[in-house]
Order: sequence, then C-alpha cells, then structure tokens
Amino acid sequence: MKSLRCIAAFALLCLSPGLSMAATLDGSALSVLWGVPFAGLLLSIALLPLLAPFFWHHHFGKVSLAWSLAFLLPFALTYGTGMAAFSFMHALLEEYIPFILLLTALFTVAGGIHIRGNLHGSPGLNTAILAIGAVLASFMGTTGASMLLIRPLIRANDNRAHKAHVVVFFIFIVSNAGGSLTPLGDPPLFLGFLKGVDFFWTVRHIFPETLFLVGSLLGIFYALDTWFYRRREELLPLDPTPDTRRIGFDGGANFWLLGAIAALVLLSGIWKSPVAFDIAGTRVGLPGLVRDAGLVAITFISLAITSNKVHADNQFSWGPMVEVAKLFAGIFLTIVPVIAMLKAGTSGAFGAVVSAVTRPDGSPDPAMYFWATGALSSFLDNAPTYLVFFNTAGGDPQAMMTTFASTLAAISAGAVFMGANTYIGNAPNLMVKAIAEDRGVKMPSFFGYMLWSGGVLILLFILMTLIWFK
Repeated sequence: MKSLRCIAAFALLCLSPGLSMAATLDGSALSVLWGVPFAGLLLSIALLPLLAPFFWHHHFGKVSLAWSLAFLLPFALTYGTGMAAFSFMHALLEEYIPFILLLTALFTVAGGIHIRGNLHGSPGLNTAILAIGAVLASFMGTTGASMLLIRPLIRANDNRAHKAHVVVFFIFIVSNAGGSLTPLGDPPLFLGFLKGVDFFWTVRHIFPETLFLVGSLLGIFYALDTWFYRRREELLPLDPTPDTRRIGFDGGANFWLLGAIAALVLLSGIWKSPVAFDIAGTRVGLPGLVRDAGLVAITFISLAITSNKVHADNQFSWGPMVEVAKLFAGIFLTIVPVIAMLKAGTSGAFGAVVSAVTRPDGSPDPAMYFWATGALSSFLDNAPTYLVFFNTAGGDPQAMMTTFASTLAAISAGAVFMGANTYIGNAPNLMVKAIAEDRGVKMPSFFGYMLWSGGVLILLFILMTLIWFK
C-alpha cells in the first residue's frame, strides 16, 4: 500500500498546474548512468527470486518502487519537476495503463472459464491442447490462453511420471510463440499497436515464421512425449483425478467477454477521432479512453457473472496479476531515459547498440534486430525490449510498416518468440511455472529451463534467420 500511495502522490503532483511540460527529452545529452535503474530493476527480477526468494516474494513491490525513485528523484533534481512530471505521466497514460488494463481483463476473463472433467494426457491429446493453445493465444492473449489451459493440461497428465517437459513446451508454444499474430496476443505487439502499427500487420508479415516455429515445436514435442509415454513406468497405477465429471466448460459466458475485448482493441485502432484530452502534457485520444473504459467494465462484469465455484476450481487469485502490475510500473518508468538514448541514434550513449543493428550503408539489419531484440527479450522482458528496438529503428510506425517492414517483422518475431528463452522473458512464463509447481510438478530451475530452451529453440531461431531475416 505504501508503494501505491507514493505513486498516487506523485501522480497528483504531476497533475498540478504548471508542473508538466510538453517537451521532448534529448537522449543525446543523457549519460548511460541514467539506464542503471532500468538495468537494476531487470537484474532484480532475474536474480532475487533465486538468491533471496522469501525477500522477493514479500517485497517485490518495494524493489520496483525503489528503482523507480532511483531514476525519478535524481531526474527531477537535474532536469526539473516539470520534465520529471511529464515523463512520469507520459509513461503512465500512453503505455502503462492501456497495457495493464488489457492484461487484467484477459487474466480475469480467462480465470472465469473452467474446463471441467479429466482428460488423459496421451501424446496426441497433449499435442492437440498445445496446438489449440497456440491458436487461442493470438486472440485471447498468451496470458489468457495460458491461464485457461495450463490447469486442465496438468490435470490430464497427473498420472504421468514425467510431466515437466509438457509444461516447458506449453511455455514455448502457448505462452509465447502462439501470441505472435495480433496485438491481443502478446504485450509487445499491443505496445506496437498503441504506437500506430496496424492491427492485422503482424499476421500478414510473420505468419510463415509463426507457422514454422509452432509446427516444429509441436513435432518435437510429440516425438519426445511419445518416447516418455512408451516407457513401462511412465503411467502411475492410480490416476489422482478420477473420471467423475463429464468434460465441459463452466463460466462459458466469459467467452463472449473475450470477443468484446477483441472488438474494443480492434475498434480503438480503426476509429479515428479528433477528440483528445491533454493530461499533464500527454495527449489522450477518445478511442483509447473508450477502449480502456470498456476493458475496466468487462473486468468487473466477468467478476460479477462468474460463480465463486468456478474461481475456486481454477484456484483463481490476484497474486500473479499484482506482481506483474507492480513490476511493470517500474519497468515502464525506468525505461524512459533508455528509450530516449536509443532514439538519439549514434549520438546517444547507446550508439554502439544502434551501430550493431545497422549495416555499413546506414540501413537496418533485420537479422541483427531479430537477435538483439530476442537476446534482450530473453532477460529484460519482451514488452519494454520491443519498445527499445522499435524506437532504435526510428519509431515511425508508417515507415516501419512499409519501408522497414522486414525490420519491424524481425523486431516483432524476436520479442515474441525469444521471450520463451527464460522464465522472465514474458509475464505468463512465471505464472505458468508458479501454477505448475503449486500442482506438484517439479519444474526446472532458472538455468535448467535455459538448457531446454537452448537445446530446442536456438537451432530453430538460426534456421528462421537464414530463411527470413538474412
């Protein structure tokens, strides 16, 4: 609560007359030290759950707030309260609030749908669930699809001796690769949509890459799961989940709400309105306000129409969503100077990064953008990483969708696909891991998971580079 009070107090300060200013932060004048809070927060997310799990579990919000203040207070002293207020409100209104409202709506609605009954986890059934999840992920989000399917998938395999690999491939396919076709699918693409990328642009430009990756992963999984399944000791003598209930859905009305979410997001991209409001120097358009208000309404409607039994059967709780909300609040704020420095190009503190993804003739190198975006998405969370490289490539959505379409495709693919490389690459990864461990699945450690991703995913990414991004 103290963290929320601090943020609310600063927000009120930002709204005070005369403090905000519609100015552009000059990234070429910033020192690389302004990126330390951003790097520190991301390293905290990666390391503290391993080194100090008890502390992290109870104080992750305070850690996020501390790194946010480590940027904001020195920034206000150096550049003035007006610039600090503008930077804070711009990050809050243009990126964080739309992002977190969409994630919350998808999380809530998916948590209101319960798949009842006991499936039996054969290789064919498991592969089919992963394939269905891959399709659903682009329409109800990787978070929504993951929350909908992970529990019935674990329940279907609770009579198997080996099931960690099932969850690992679920993270690869459903929590990441499947969400690559629409802005609803994965947070990076939604941020691109907010920046002006057309709703259907990604499905037109990276569908072959998605089909190749998802198809290859499904084939590898089927072969591996078949090998496990045919072992004599694989099936336990007693199924922990008896076949006492007919297979079906509870909370089916939430499927209509998923459609309403998709309609709101699509409407906000198609609807062009001259009506806008200036809030502390940030322009907030009417279509975005209608979308966000609709997402809030859908969240409350889902909570109202979903029975307590459905939530209990799903073991629904706000813990994962609260963690994501607090951590991303810090990420979206501390990334402000990093984006400014990258937008400054070779004259900024990160000129070496810009040079690394640029060919000698000055044109962007799609292969380098794919791997640079992917490498950082693996460890720094793919949503802010997408923003970083979107701005590094120029940040003009019209130019990115046309002249530099191959570069935008590389950034989009790198952010979405390589978010699967580690547990911290995408928000649903950690949610799925936590649910699996709560259900008794012995999941790989942080580095153990990376052995899986390195052994399975990297070769596929190399092949994709040679085929599409060379």
